[in-house]
Amino acid sequence: MCGIVGLYLKNKALYPQLGELFKPMLIEMTSRGPDSAGVAIYRDAVPEGELKYSLAHDETTHDWAALATALAKDLSAKARITQCDTHALLITDAPEHKVQAWLRDNATGVRLVGSGKSVEIYKETGLPEEVYARFDLASAAGKHMIGHTRMATESAVTTAGSHPFATGADLCLVHNGSLSNHNRLREELIRKGVSFGSENDSEVAAAYLTWKLRNGVSLKQALEDALDDLDGFFTFCVGTSEGFAVVRDPIACKHAVLAETDDWVAMATEYRAIASLPGSDKARIWEPKPATVYSWGDEGMNIEELARGAA
Repeated sequence: MCGIVGLYLKNKALYPQLGELFKPMLIEMTSRGPDSAGVAIYRDAVPEGELKYSLAHDETTHDWAALATALAKDLSAKARITQCDTHALLITDAPEHKVQAWLRDNATGVRLVGSGKSVEIYKETGLPEEVYARFDLASAAGKHMIGHTRMATESAVTTAGSHPFATGADLCLVHNGSLSNHNRLREELIRKGVSFGSENDSEVAAAYLTWKLRNGVSLKQALEDALDDLDGFFTFCVGTSEGFAVVRDPIACKHAVLAETDDWVAMATEYRAIASLPGSDKARIWEPKPATVYSWGDEGMNIEELARGAA
C-alpha cells in the first residue's frame, strides 16, 4: 500500500507556488506510505548540449565539489554541481553515456537517481513531511511534480528502493501496486544494455518505458504496450518534460482519482490529497478507467483519453 500524487499547473501564474501546493498533497498520503517519500520536479531546463543528473549519497558530508572537478577533468567537459542534503544536482555537457560510465567507475557510493533536461529527483527514507523539509521543496517553483509515499512490502526500506524511479530521458515513474513478471523483464532489459540500481519492481517499469522512448516509441504508445507486457496490479503516474500521464492496469484494483480545473490537473491515490488545492471544490473529478492512458502537457494533450484498441 503506497500513495502517489501528481500536479500539473496549467496557469503559469501558479508556477512559483508549485512546491507549496504540492506539499499537503504528499503529506496527506503519509498513512499510505510512512517508510519513505520522494518527488520529481520539472523545472529550469538546461541549455542545449547539457543534461542534469540527480545524484545521491548516504552521507551529507560527501565531497560533491571534488566529484564535479574530477569528472570535468577526466571527460574534458564543463561541470557544475549543487548539493541539497544527501542529494546533488550535476549539470554537465559531457556525453550521457560517458557520464554514466564515469560515475559507475569512479564515484563509489554515489547513486545516479535520474537524468534529463529538466527533471530533478529527491527521495529519502522517513516520513513524507520530514523528507519534504530536508530538501526544502516547499519553496520550489516549476511546472509540474509527481510524488510517492512508500509502505515497503516487498523490499527493504532504503533510499535506493524509494520512489520515484527514473532511468533517463526526463522520464520518471511512481507506482502503486505490484508487478509479477518484473524479474523476467529485468533480465530482458539487462540483455539490451539497461542497468539497474535496486531490486524494486517499479524501477523495472521505469526502465521499460525509458527503453521504449529511446527506441522511438511515443510515451502514449509505450504505456499502451505496457498494458500487454507488464503483469500485475498497478497505477502508474509517469512524469516527462512535457507533463504527466496516468494509467491503470486492466483490472484497476488500485485506487486512483483525477481532478481538473482551468488552473491545474491533479491525480492522487485518494481524493483527500487533492482537496487542499485551490478550486478543488469546483473541479471536475473522476476515477480513471482501466487500461486507459490519460495525459497532460504542453502539446495540446489536455484530457486525452486513449482507450485500448481505439482507432
